[in-house]
Amino acid sequence: MATDNKISMPGVFGGLVRYDEEYNSRFMIGPATVIGFIIAVLILVIVLKIFWPITVA
Repeated sequence: MATDNKISMPGVFGGLVRYDEEYNSRFMIGPATVIGFIIAVLILVIVLKIFWPITVA
């Protein structure tokens, strides 16, 4: 059955792209550090809104 069809498919990765897996960056931070930084910023914003509320005149 496969020999009856004359259509040939290109030899590509099928949409999968593989980048270099060992990426070396100047800033190597872990996911826990990023989540901790986000939580710290949220706490800072909440504290600022409590102690210095914006008054609209």
